[in-house]
Amino acid sequence: MVDIYILDLLLIGLLLLVVTLCSGWITRLPLSFALIYLLVGIFLGSEGLGMIQLRENNVFNAKVLERLTEFVVIISVFSCGLKIIHPLRWRVWNITARLIILLMPISIVGLAIVGRLFLGMNWGEAILLGAILAPTDPVLASEVQLTDTNDKDELRFGLTSEGGLNDALAFPFVYFGIYAMKDNNWSNWFKDWLLVDVIWAIASGMVMGFIVAKLIVWVDQKIQKKRAADALMEDFVAISAILITYCLTEMINGYGFLAVFVAGLIVQDSYRNPEKPMAQLEFIERLERLLEVGTILLLGSILLWRPMLNYASQSLIVIVLLFLVIRPVGAWISTIGKRPLNSQRRRFHPATRWLFGWFGIRGVGSLYYLAYAFSEGLKGEVSEQISWITYTTIVVSVVVHGISATPLMNWYEKQVATKASVTHNIISELEDN
Repeated sequence: MVDIYILDLLLIGLLLLVVTLCSGWITRLPLSFALIYLLVGIFLGSEGLGMIQLRENNVFNAKVLERLTEFVVIISVFSCGLKIIHPLRWRVWNITARLIILLMPISIVGLAIVGRLFLGMNWGEAILLGAILAPTDPVLASEVQLTDTNDKDELRFGLTSEGGLNDALAFPFVYFGIYAMKDNNWSNWFKDWLLVDVIWAIASGMVMGFIVAKLIVWVDQKIQKKRAADALMEDFVAISAILITYCLTEMINGYGFLAVFVAGLIVQDSYRNPEKPMAQLEFIERLERLLEVGTILLLGSILLWRPMLNYASQSLIVIVLLFLVIRPVGAWISTIGKRPLNSQRRRFHPATRWLFGWFGIRGVGSLYYLAYAFSEGLKGEVSEQISWITYTTIVVSVVVHGISATPLMNWYEKQVATKASVTHNIISELEDN
């Protein structure tokens, strides 16, 4: 009898072959690669052939999911940092600040209110649900992120930088929810949470990301002046930068995700040869795509129809309010008075503001925070409730955002971005003359 593991590898190999050879057609369709991986994962999982299992004796192995999603996220946030050219031009970060300082808290508070009023949760559980579902996904959102070094579109920049940052900056709210679940008297832990989990962890994450990345780039350039590294091995410098930055930051209780994102920015800006970080980005993106396959396959494999149906009404409330009310309204509020950088418009085009609201794609980051909450003691009925709402929300996001991303971004490029760019160039030429 053939080992089930060998059959799993065979099917994954066939899947990779099919999606690779058919990628030219798939990218033209209102269809995402993640949706294909999800369907295959369901087919191979507990409700299908049972060939991929994260459950043994009905016990879910959350630690495997936590470690896998943790690695995927640190690869992805580094990739987001590498995509941002000239990161120290502070004016371009205005939109990112709005999305992080305004939109993310609005999303968390909005979801917490939904959990408290409609789902029967206490405030700690509701805040934890909000923190798990608030981060947008840097892995599944590649179609709406920056595409190349000449891409200066502010919608793509905002979504790329938001995806890189809010996967790190949701952590304080996750801790807040966990602490509140364990101790209803917030005064017992609020001061420590503020000093350690907000101020120290964020500050140390940013500092470590800067220092470690600068040091690695300096060492890399010094050594390669004397003797160049093997061409096949050179891009592994990026992996070493990710792992060293993440681990050293976690050792001092900083936010490793934040440090790795900052490291990506610094690596992009620090090499004298601009082709070096671009080569690293190409390598990292390929690794990211491979990891996406494994993660979404696992997500599909752990889905169970009965608990999803049991919590379907609650999931529907969360999904409808998050996708159609909380995120869009929060994005609209966050962009009030924002003037675009590369346009003569006084305000963002309304379509741009609504697209910021629509493309709040949920995915691997939410899976990581859910698995982390399991490891921190989330259990019982509320564990089932939060987990199946989270899984269902991610599945719906993979489907609706995956289907809508290509046509909406194509429409945006033709009707908004291109026209704005042409108008800006004409005005610039007139001013020059």
